[in-house]
Amino acid sequence: MNHKDLDVWKEGINFVKMVYQITSRFPDIEKFGLITQIRRAAVSVPANISEGAARQSDKEFIHFLYISLGSIAELETLFIISADQNYLNEADSKEIDNSLQKIRSMLIGLIRYLKNK
Repeated sequence: MNHKDLDVWKEGINFVKMVYQITSRFPDIEKFGLITQIRRAAVSVPANISEGAARQSDKEFIHFLYISLGSIAELETLFIISADQNYLNEADSKEIDNSLQKIRSMLIGLIRYLKNK
């Protein structure tokens, strides 16, 4: 299975682009704090999907999909902290949340598919 053909991977890539745009507006004081941590976690989502897809078994693929789900949970927390610090406006918060929920649902769907095939 080629990761580039997976809709969830494509959503992950689009999410990373959005995260880089939004975090570029964070204050400079967060350059080595929240910005770095958020970007790293965001990149982790499609990176783990692609790494898992390259593995030789569905069991290994599922393992990496669960790591991506962990990164989604981490991002939710980081963005809550960012909103609490007033680094995010309401529109960005909604867009991020909607995207995270969509990717989470897609990951869970792919995991279910792989477990039942």
